[in-house]
Amino acid sequence: MSVTYATAERTRVWLTKVPAITATFWVIKVLSTTIGETFADYLTVNVGLGPLVTDALMAAVLVTALVIQFRTRQYTPWIYWLCVVLVSIVGTQITDFFTDTLGVSLYLSTAVFAVVLAIVFVVWHRQEHTLAITSIDTPRREAFYWGAILTTFALGTAAGDLATEALSLGFRNGVLIFGGLIAATWIAYKIGFGQVLTFWIAYVLTRPLGASMGDLLTQDKQFGGLALGASATSILFFAVIIVLVTREQLLVNRHGVAAKGSGPAGGHRADYAWAAAGLVVVAGVGLGLSATHSDTSDSGSNSLAVVDPGAPAAGQSAGTTGRAAPARKVHPTTRLGDLTSFATIVTDVKGKVAKNDLAGAKARIKDLEVAWDDAEAGLKPRDAGKWHQLDGQIDDALTALRAGSPSQSTCASTLATLLTTLNKFDGI
Repeated sequence: MSVTYATAERTRVWLTKVPAITATFWVIKVLSTTIGETFADYLTVNVGLGPLVTDALMAAVLVTALVIQFRTRQYTPWIYWLCVVLVSIVGTQITDFFTDTLGVSLYLSTAVFAVVLAIVFVVWHRQEHTLAITSIDTPRREAFYWGAILTTFALGTAAGDLATEALSLGFRNGVLIFGGLIAATWIAYKIGFGQVLTFWIAYVLTRPLGASMGDLLTQDKQFGGLALGASATSILFFAVIIVLVTREQLLVNRHGVAAKGSGPAGGHRADYAWAAAGLVVVAGVGLGLSATHSDTSDSGSNSLAVVDPGAPAAGQSAGTTGRAAPARKVHPTTRLGDLTSFATIVTDVKGKVAKNDLAGAKARIKDLEVAWDDAEAGLKPRDAGKWHQLDGQIDDALTALRAGSPSQSTCASTLATLLTTLNKFDGI
């Protein structure tokens, strides 16, 4: 009898497919959120695959990774966290499809995904009589688990965008708000609220927190960010994730799967130390690179500087005759701020189209697509309505120039409309 019980218990432990909920778990989860989002944007814009190809590609890769995950017989860190990153990408793409392609309100999409998540939990609980993360030890429970994870990412994306864009809170306030909500959830757990409830609340909140942190690091200083850029931020986060997941993999290989409900392999103190070290590296390297970027920018010329009309040129006193000073553009006061850099690119593209150099215009407008995508997190919360109007006109210009047989007149018309709107919305 005892041998049968021990064999059954070993089988249940062997089939536990998710990690212990530790400090390292939460750090990797938050960092993987940013990696997922920036990588999808990189494929869509920088590589030029476009949203449809990127969505299909990421969905296919996710299905492949989940097949591997379901075929494993124990928690395997590298494949588990690969699935989390891919779910982060696909969950974000689902929300973006509803918001950007179908035009669904963020209020509605947030409410819909909340209802879907509630349905997943209700069905899961009725079938399995538990939602505990420590009980993911059958294929059906694992299927419910990943279904819930995907929905939490879609919900977290919608809720985060609702807060930072529709409510115009911005990514800096997003870090404080979502970080504070996670801290409150942890306090609630400590004073006796259910572990399952607080886990899933925190899991939803880590999605907008990670996105806000990523935006804080990547966005330009004029938007309140640290100006690391998406590539540097992604490499930094990816390096930290690799180190932490590698440690998890080595511990699993050495100790096997920890019993359900037990602490992390390697001990709590070591886990806290590694998690803290990961955060210190992200903060230290991020701030260091930001300072270096700032020094480099300050020492060089400012390509976005605009000269005041009538102001003397450098080295020329007021009232001195000579070469006229460059004219300063008179900016209206708009919430989007200085759009000069985008207008400059559009002017260049428009000039190439006027010379019927459509190939050159097509190559140059790629710079606009990348710059506009990089600035989205900083610009969109300032005035989502105007941002969407400009975003649509940029899409029109991209479509015109990338057509199989582009029309010079159509390209010129879309670019003229875009430039007019940029000048209209440009501000200080």
